[in-house]
Amino acid sequence: MAYLTDIEIAQQTKLKPIQEIAKVAGVDEKYYECYGRYKAKVDLSLLKEGSKKDGKLILVTAITPTPAGEGKTTTTIGLADGLKRIGKNVTVALREPSLGPVFGVKGGAAGGGYAQVVPMEDINLHFTGDFHAIGAANNLLAAMLDNHIHQGNELNIDTRRITWRRCVDMNDRQLRNVVDGLGGKSNGFPREDGYDITVASEIMAVLCLSSGITDLKERLARIIVGYDVKGNPVTCGQLKAQGAMTALLKDALKPNLVQTLEGTPAFVHGGPFANIAHGCNSVIATKMALKMGDYTVTEAGFGADLGAEKFLDIKCRMAGLVPNAVVVVATIRALKMHGGLSKTELGEENLDALVKGIPNLLRHVSNIKNVYKLPCVVAVNRFPTDTDKEVDCIISECKKLGVNVVLSTVWAEGGKGGEALAKEVVRLCEEEKGDFTFAYQSEESLEDKIKAVVTKVYGGKGIILSPSAKKQIDNLMALGFGNCPVCIAKTQYSFSDDPKKLGAPVDFEVTVKSVKISAGAGFVVVLTGDIMTMPGLPKVPAAEKIDVDENGVITGLF
Repeated sequence: MAYLTDIEIAQQTKLKPIQEIAKVAGVDEKYYECYGRYKAKVDLSLLKEGSKKDGKLILVTAITPTPAGEGKTTTTIGLADGLKRIGKNVTVALREPSLGPVFGVKGGAAGGGYAQVVPMEDINLHFTGDFHAIGAANNLLAAMLDNHIHQGNELNIDTRRITWRRCVDMNDRQLRNVVDGLGGKSNGFPREDGYDITVASEIMAVLCLSSGITDLKERLARIIVGYDVKGNPVTCGQLKAQGAMTALLKDALKPNLVQTLEGTPAFVHGGPFANIAHGCNSVIATKMALKMGDYTVTEAGFGADLGAEKFLDIKCRMAGLVPNAVVVVATIRALKMHGGLSKTELGEENLDALVKGIPNLLRHVSNIKNVYKLPCVVAVNRFPTDTDKEVDCIISECKKLGVNVVLSTVWAEGGKGGEALAKEVVRLCEEEKGDFTFAYQSEESLEDKIKAVVTKVYGGKGIILSPSAKKQIDNLMALGFGNCPVCIAKTQYSFSDDPKKLGAPVDFEVTVKSVKISAGAGFVVVLTGDIMTMPGLPKVPAAEKIDVDENGVITGLF
């Protein structure tokens, strides 16, 4: 059976003018500015006016991802459309896709099938220019830093201890490590340098955690760009760059309003990676969505050990948010892969492999229920290749183990396929009260916080600190950053720091290679295993399949 591609489905849908979507969301025309017919920027003043009580917050997360795909964003959108179909006033809060994955392995990232946010091509490509503004602000700071050194270095910056890197929103391994400043004195000081992908930039994290323009400017000023010859931190504020950077970011700070295929209002804003950064859409967009809807559905990147952990331990801690319910998305294909099958074998029915993969799901569910103490439901996201026997098997096994589970068919049926999940989420929000608890407390040491995440959330037995990481932690504690939450950069493919350890590994230790402060974002970044802040393209990039015809119609985006 031939299926329409995501982009074909999106292009066949008749979109509503964004003014109609704004009206559905309760956003008065004085608060938004149209970016074409189907997109708008919403002014921050909306958050300060009106007296409506915030709605219920639903977090969608997932099992440990595999190349088979999980459909977390698809489930988020389909659940929102399902809530709308059962008569609820609902909004969605999502991240913006990065061009790196869009042109790399994953392709488009605006949902899939009949559960998408649209206009799909715009959202996946330039959208409203937010990422370009973030990259420009990041690179302005880099340029002002190097210019300060060139113009006499009044702050006595140690050129061997510059920590600020340039960024580009593209998977480009060639830029991971570079030597720049060549060509003589007029071209700067030669040094080893490198690029990060824009979504791993601290500017992205700062924008997504800021509460407004003043907070944004203050956070930018706190960013540490390097150290002076005496070992003292040098900040963006000392370089007097925060004002110009805020000027570049003032419009990017406003959330973007779009729609789902079924006309549900969606706030799509910000896009930090969850394996490197904190993996959630902006605090402003989430709060705006909560203000406009009785139910707000949001998602956090990759598996619950990454996106959900950071959503709960970082974003909720900083923004004072508490989810009313959590959805853990699982697919039969991914569970079979965790049960030992290769990607080429996933199209065949295999109940044994499916059952063997369930421990991965159970650990994620246990973390939500027992570590964070939140009401939870598993959404089995059905793929066309899943057999009835496999569907019956996963549902019966989950129920046998006391796991709350619902079948979701949103990819094929849109909101209709999410009605059962929607009803269960409403029940959780109305009938089950959580007792939200963080995985660690702010007053714990940085080392103890890292250990807490590894042992409580990952299921490991401890951590191994490299000598340099130990020294960096001691230095950050001495500088007064001990109360910051930790943002652990780790492979998304395993609970451990080894992507080959699938399922629910035990008795492993996580190796911490380095630790650095993101003082503007307000957290400490912990780099583990072989994680990189600049991904590379695969052997066959998704970009090879993308094209545009003579009428400007894009094909192959996904």
